[in-house]
Order: sequence, then C-alpha cells, then structure tokens
Amino acid sequence: MKIRKALWIAASASIAACAYAQSITPAVQAKIDAKRNEITLWAANPVIVSAVRDQNKQGLPPAVAAMTQDQWKDMSVLDPVVRGLSKNAAGQFLKSKCDDLVTICFLSDADGRKAAYSAKTSNWCHKGMAKHDDPMAGKYWQGPIELNAASGKQQVQIAVPVLDGGKPIGSLVVGLALQKLGE
Repeated sequence: MKIRKALWIAASASIAACAYAQSITPAVQAKIDAKRNEITLWAANPVIVSAVRDQNKQGLPPAVAAMTQDQWKDMSVLDPVVRGLSKNAAGQFLKSKCDDLVTICFLSDADGRKAAYSAKTSNWCHKGMAKHDDPMAGKYWQGPIELNAASGKQQVQIAVPVLDGGKPIGSLVVGLALQKLGE
C-alpha cells in the first residue's frame, strides 16, 4: 500500500511539473502575438488569397474532394496530389516562411481541405476543428502546446483567416517551435 501511494505521489508530482513546464509565459505569448501579426500579413499575400479563392471557386477533382482522412494518411509524400500542394505557388510561398521558429504552415479552403502547405499534414481536412472554424468566423485561434509528430519538438499552432474583400474564405495555420519562442 505504501509503495502504491508513493508511486501515486511521484506520478502526480511529475504530471504537475510537466503541466507547469508547458505553460506559456507572458513573454512567450508576446512573441506569439507579434508572429501572429506577421502571419496575418502572409494570409493577405495575393498568392495565398488567390490560391484559396481559386480552389473555392473551381473546386477540387471529385476523387480529391471526396478524400477521407484515412485515405490522406495512407498517401505517400510522392503522390502527385500530395506533392502538388507543396509545389504550387502558395506552397512555395509557405515553404519560404519555414525556419527554426516556423515548423509548418498549411492553407485550407472554405471547406477545410488543403490548398497548399509547407509539408504534408496529418489531416486532409480541418473543417469542424477550431483551428479552421475560428478563422472562418473571422477570429484568430491559438492551440495548446503539443508535440509536433514530424519534428519531435513542442510547438503551438496559431491560425488566422484568409480574407477576400474583408470576408473569410479560408484559414492559414502555422506551427511555432516553443523552444525558439523561449529564446
């Protein structure tokens, strides 16, 4: 009984220490807010706005539009659909923004489906998720601290609306490396 209680106390202390270590300080939040202002400018870039506007207007080929999350996860990064989203003009723009601080960028159309990205995302569609739905309502979104599966580093994602004539037409999500924000 004493061993179980000691293990419970140790586990509780460990969880509390992790939660404390993973909080965002006011100084780090100020850096996130400054980066959000910069990312809002990226979302207003004509290349980004055009990519979302065109995809919303033209739609996707039926097979791509009907893609499920499981089908997306099974696709190779060499698949033409997957490669096309990083090789198009918006994808190249987003890739140019990645550095030690920016871990990933992805652009979604009004339906939450990818229009471009810097690297393949874990999800094909983000509709129904706050990271897409909040920007589609004209709001900024900031997620919790999470582990980036690709890099193995802690990050926080933020999302801004892509606006056309002041109206949200898509979302731009950017992952920020927490370690770099703390420097």
